[in-house]
Amino acid sequence: MIDHDSAYAGLVDADEHDQWAFGTSFDDPLAGVDTTLAEGIDGADLATYCLMLGDDALLAAQRLAQWSTKAPELEEEVALANIGLDLLGQARLLLARAAAADPTIVPSLPDGSPVPAEDALAFFRDQGQFRNTRLVELDNGDFACSITRLLVFSTQRLAALGRLRSSRDNVLAAVAAKGVKEITYHRDYAARWLVTLSCGTQESRRRVEDALQVVWPYVEELFQPHPVERRLADSVAGVDPSTLREEFDAVIAQVFHAAELPTVDVAAVPSPVAVRQGHHTAAMDSLLGELQSLARQHPAGLW
Repeated sequence: MIDHDSAYAGLVDADEHDQWAFGTSFDDPLAGVDTTLAEGIDGADLATYCLMLGDDALLAAQRLAQWSTKAPELEEEVALANIGLDLLGQARLLLARAAAADPTIVPSLPDGSPVPAEDALAFFRDQGQFRNTRLVELDNGDFACSITRLLVFSTQRLAALGRLRSSRDNVLAAVAAKGVKEITYHRDYAARWLVTLSCGTQESRRRVEDALQVVWPYVEELFQPHPVERRLADSVAGVDPSTLREEFDAVIAQVFHAAELPTVDVAAVPSPVAVRQGHHTAAMDSLLGELQSLARQHPAGLW
């Protein structure tokens, strides 16, 4: 049996509250952690899988950061910022794990300067190299739309992390053990707000209904397995997302019942894509431009 709390304690100092930011010269988040691959786990597959999970968290955090100074209330601004920081912490660890599993995926800086692997993966990959689902890159829209997206994202991610606590990769298991506690709050926060908006005024109800039409066409992608996910699930290192749908539907049904919402009837479905293979929406270009602009203007900059 893996002692998940103990394993996670090896990843970060529980007494420190450092957050990730480009150029701050933070120590390697996996320093002192045994990153040896367990027997039967392919390093390239594990790296790709960690990129999938890490990219989802990174871009979801970036979208939440865009609510800074724009949330409807100060309390919600703080809440959204904290949720974003949780996801950013997960992204940092997952990108670092990806680099440790397969160092060949880490891009070099234009001037050859050394930077932490997780920074290089976040700021110096091009759009086609990101392995996120399209849901997390969608424009924020209004508050109801962002809350609806957060509910969907966190419900699916919580189901995945719950199973990853038993991963044969100790780093993934440790990240998942901590992440479950964080994502549980994210999901419940979004669920409470969805119920509040849906059962509020006619205007807030309309906005929720409009948000469902924007978000729900991208739900199915969350449960379409990539070949890497299938292989890692077979080796008990990852999770096949298709096995999470029943749990997801059960949670969403409870929330919709409380929100007095009917089953979602989506009018338009986005064109199908090969999931997690570098295909993105039009929103991705500006999102990455904002995320990466400072790092690309000042490679290896310190302050």
